[in-house]
Amino acid sequence: MATEKNSESISPKHRRTRGLLLGLAGILLLAAVVFLLSVGRWLVAEDALEKASAIVVLSGRMPLRAMEAAKLYREGYAPKVWLTHSTEPGATLRAMGISYVGEDVYDVQVLVHQGVPPAAIHMLQPPIINTADEIAAVSAALEEEKGSTVIIVTSKVHSRRVRILWRRLATRRGHAIVRAASDDPFDPKRWWRTTGDALEVVRELLGILNAWAGMPLHPAN
Repeated sequence: MATEKNSESISPKHRRTRGLLLGLAGILLLAAVVFLLSVGRWLVAEDALEKASAIVVLSGRMPLRAMEAAKLYREGYAPKVWLTHSTEPGATLRAMGISYVGEDVYDVQVLVHQGVPPAAIHMLQPPIINTADEIAAVSAALEEEKGSTVIIVTSKVHSRRVRILWRRLATRRGHAIVRAASDDPFDPKRWWRTTGDALEVVRELLGILNAWAGMPLHPAN
C-alpha cells in the first residue's frame, strides 16, 4: 500500500527527469561500447607510400620494425635507413661493470641481414628517451640533409601517436609518412583479448592525450 502511494506521489516532472537521466546513461554506455570496439582501429593510422629521403626505424618491437624498413628499402622507397638510439640502460649497466649491447646494434644486424648495405645505415643523434625525442632527432636530420620527406616505421598501435607528434613538433621541417610493420601481430579489431594489446592501447591513449594537452607530462629520468 505504501509503495503504491509513493509511486503515485512521484510527479510527472520527476518521471520525465528520471527517464531523461536513464536515457542519457544508456547513450553514454552505448558510446563507451562503440569507443572500446573501434579504438583499436582508430589507433592504426598509416599513410600512402611515396619516395622519401630516408626510412626511419623507431626504437622498440625489434626486429619487426627493422625488417619492415629493410623491405621498404629493397622496394626503392628511400636510399637510406636511419636509426635512433638510447644511452639507457647501457650507461647505468656500464657503471656497474656489465656489458650491454643496445637495440640499435641488433637493428643494424637485422637491416644488413635483410639486404640493406651498411653504408646506407645511419645512427641519428642525440640519444633519445621517448617518441618525442625521436621525432626531434628525425626532423633535425631531415632539415640538415635538406630533405622533404621521411618514412617512419613503427608499430600498428603506435602509428596514430607518431603522426600526431610529428604534426605537433616537426611539421615545419618536412613531411612524415607513417607506416606500421606489416608483420606486427597487434589485432585492432579484438585488442582486448590479450593483456599485451590492451596495455598497448591504454598506453597509446594516454600518450595521445598528453600530446593533445601540450605534453605537460615528461618522461622520468
